[in-house]
Amino acid sequence: MQILKAIWDFFQNQILAMKWLDKLIGNALSTLGMDTSARLGGSIEFFLYDVIKITILLCFLIFLISYIQSYFPPERSKRILGRFHGIWANCVSALLGTVTPFCSCSSIPLFIGFTSAGLPVGVTFSFLISSPMVDIGSLLLLMSIFGIKVAIIYVIVGLIIAVIGGTIIEKLHMQKYVESFILSAGSVDIESPDLTKTDRLNYAKEQMQATFKKVLPYILIGVGIGAVIHNWIPEEWVALVLGTNNPFGVVLATLLGVPMYADIFGTIPIAEALLYKGAQLGTILSFMMAVTTLSLPSMIMLRKAVKPKLLALFIAICTIGIIIVGYFFNAIQGFLV
Repeated sequence: MQILKAIWDFFQNQILAMKWLDKLIGNALSTLGMDTSARLGGSIEFFLYDVIKITILLCFLIFLISYIQSYFPPERSKRILGRFHGIWANCVSALLGTVTPFCSCSSIPLFIGFTSAGLPVGVTFSFLISSPMVDIGSLLLLMSIFGIKVAIIYVIVGLIIAVIGGTIIEKLHMQKYVESFILSAGSVDIESPDLTKTDRLNYAKEQMQATFKKVLPYILIGVGIGAVIHNWIPEEWVALVLGTNNPFGVVLATLLGVPMYADIFGTIPIAEALLYKGAQLGTILSFMMAVTTLSLPSMIMLRKAVKPKLLALFIAICTIGIIIVGYFFNAIQGFLV
């Protein structure tokens, strides 16, 4: 057991968290005469370390997930979902969301395609909730900061929110609140040609390059905010607003995250800095979930496909679920860290 623990600690600290990179950058800055214990030097070290670390993880994960995704084109995904009924369809839809795009805006076109194909609206909403909130990439990235227990529980509760949310929408018969042009669009189910391994590798490479260019600005902004929090904002300020003494910290973090737009990669450095400053675990995760699931741009896009009543129900389900998850993680934080 000690050997397995040592192997796992090495994997988490040196492979995922890349502690060697942090030490390397710190030594390089010190050689250049910069004091990394000071605010400015510490901010530069944090910025360089997180940008390089997230870029390496991001490119690897996008390539891997895109390769997997090449086996699940929309036509095949529709057929898979069409084989299941009831809550099992919601479960499969939520799981399918884990191998699809990284942000809520890129998930909405697939949601529209699934709905146009005649899949139950509750099933398609389970996909829409899980796709930005939970994916393979988020599992590994969360492991690099919070550890394996937090990462696995995060993914599980994210899937639960997606299944419950889609089930509620289905039970309330909200199909009539989908815009008519979506329901009448229909779908031509064209069989995707078989791809060779070379085709899949090229597809994964193209997706990696395109996605990286798209999310790079949000990574830089997120790391910049994280560097400011990490080195310039006093711990007592963060603890006062998002610590144990504020019972409304989870609600505040959720509402703060809703109007923002980023994906899991942009929120990781902010979460890392908040955790270092003493913010509660559940409060941080609520912020991350709100940003990735309920961003204002994605809600504007979704409004084009659904009517206000269904949009409001979707936002309410996600918001309540995220808040519950936040308080749950705060309650069990002592057992996880």
